[in-house]
Amino acid sequence: MRKKHWMLSPWFIIFTIVMLLMTTISANYNIIVFYVELGITVLSIAAVIALSLRFSAYIRGIVRSTADRINGIDRDYLERYKYPVAVVGMEGDIVWCNARFRKAIGGRSPEGDHINNYISGYDIVDIIDSDGVDVAVDGREFTVYCLNADGSTVCHFIENTYYKSTVREYHASIPCVALITFDNAEDFVSSSEEYYSTVAISVEANLQRWANEYKAMYKKITNNRYMIIFRDADIDHMVNQRFPILRDIRSIGTARHIATISVGLCRGSKTVRESELNARKALEMALGRGGDQVAIIRDNTYEFFGGTAAAAEKVSKVRMRVIANAISRAVADADKVYVMGHRFSDLDCVGAAIGMQCIMDKTFKKYSKVVINRETSMAQQLIEYTDERLESDIYTTPEEALRGITPKSLLIIVDTHLATSLESRELYERAKKIVVIDHHRKAVNYINNALVFCHEPSASSACEMCCEIISYLDDKPLGYIQADALLSGIMLDTKNFVLKTGVRTFEAAAYLRRKGANTLTVKELFSGSIDTYREKVDIVVRSEVHRGCAISTSDKLTDDIRLASAQAADEMLTLKGIVASFVIFGDHKKINISARSYGRINVQLIMEKMGGGGHQTMAATQLYNSSIEEARKQLTEAIDNVLDEAEEDNSDKQNKPKKD
Repeated sequence: MRKKHWMLSPWFIIFTIVMLLMTTISANYNIIVFYVELGITVLSIAAVIALSLRFSAYIRGIVRSTADRINGIDRDYLERYKYPVAVVGMEGDIVWCNARFRKAIGGRSPEGDHINNYISGYDIVDIIDSDGVDVAVDGREFTVYCLNADGSTVCHFIENTYYKSTVREYHASIPCVALITFDNAEDFVSSSEEYYSTVAISVEANLQRWANEYKAMYKKITNNRYMIIFRDADIDHMVNQRFPILRDIRSIGTARHIATISVGLCRGSKTVRESELNARKALEMALGRGGDQVAIIRDNTYEFFGGTAAAAEKVSKVRMRVIANAISRAVADADKVYVMGHRFSDLDCVGAAIGMQCIMDKTFKKYSKVVINRETSMAQQLIEYTDERLESDIYTTPEEALRGITPKSLLIIVDTHLATSLESRELYERAKKIVVIDHHRKAVNYINNALVFCHEPSASSACEMCCEIISYLDDKPLGYIQADALLSGIMLDTKNFVLKTGVRTFEAAAYLRRKGANTLTVKELFSGSIDTYREKVDIVVRSEVHRGCAISTSDKLTDDIRLASAQAADEMLTLKGIVASFVIFGDHKKINISARSYGRINVQLIMEKMGGGGHQTMAATQLYNSSIEEARKQLTEAIDNVLDEAEEDNSDKQNKPKKD
């Protein structure tokens, strides 16, 4: 019954009285009309009485059947329940409720209303099949339990408003530790000690203001490291604002250097100690991705904010010296050494592997091979160059390496830190000892079981990092062939010393030049075939511009399409007004996207939104079971999201009042 039939009874009574008056009046005019109206009036009165009796019997039947279901308890017993109770009919309407239910809903009479109005939109069938659901009624919170009866349902409303508000307050008050580091303090120290002090004071003042804004506990740990303990509820507010503290810190600095911070923040930990340990992991992740960002860890999953500034170059080489010593100790305990990079290896990957293999073989006198798939490598010319000039074959296939690896073998991974992108995932899983050397921004699913994890996102290339490591080892065996290979990797990733070049980049190039590297020979390694050039030109001329980003597609599946696409992406950056370039190629099984920029747009953030990653100026992703048109649509949406967020940051920065 979906209507309150008893509420219609007064209208029936009024209607009956009106009909009686009309019947009496009509007796003076026409006796036939009088008898007709009298009959209708009698029938209506009988109908009202019958309806009322039937409804009363219906209520009594439901309450009786319900009482039978609960061990013969009658309606009076239900009335004495200390919590709200309602009896619901077969059609979901409330046919009876106790006084506490009426009080809970403000004292009004709910009979005839549909029960869904009082269970927060849940379907009563779902509640019957569950262990209770939480609902809110007129600002009060209940857990509803339903019991089936013959033709009806009894709903028990257990109020727990105080308990739930207490739980919410507890979760909102959970301490969340944030560890903050001043990323590029060394840049300001090298400029001027006095100016560094001014900048450091400004950074610290902003952090103190940030803590005071949320009434958080602030602690300075060391000169450039800080700790703030927030309430969990405050983090939601920061997330919605996308952490304006990053913009505030970036407003400090000069034309040459801008200050940046990295924040590692933990949510959901039960103790402050656990929160602090996880905050360290989050800070390490933020620094591994280049800094200038907030990394939030919760249940071993990460969320990132910021990351628009370029990674600051680390001038000190102390860390590389320590890593070189750690690698030498790991090699000394190994019987074999395999050097492996990522799938579809490029010059940086192969060049770094060649340099490390030479030292493992000649200096440490260990059996050493470069694990590579010649057919899919994009460094074919470098492989052929070394094959022609080296006395022995330094390459092996993944299958041969799997057959030869032993528990004491060492696997050195270069130019990647992701297990999913390795040349051979099986070889990595078989290896017991692992060393990682990479310069790409840190991803969440990084290799976390390495003996040595050498990760430097400020480095220009893996070859630059390997040059520094080799220079701290016995590098006498390093010849001009290996020097050419290492220099080719640096030139590839820096776009001929244009992008991400710092002091250490040119020092590495000078070191290789002293080792016999020839720039003309290296330049020849970049030459391609006429077919590759045609494909590159075809991709470039088909490009379209979207918000300053050149986007092109190719449905060709030639052997050198990957190389042509990478070259086309580089070529499109030379066009006027283009700040980033993207090339989409592949088929319906797998779509590949190559992304390039000069640093004004962080293409890594765009590719991460599509499940990929990479570096600020060079990134990529792969989409499965998608078409080129769908991939293009996803790409434009990702570009819009990243650019809109960047425009919001710039707008907030411009609107912010200047400090005295």
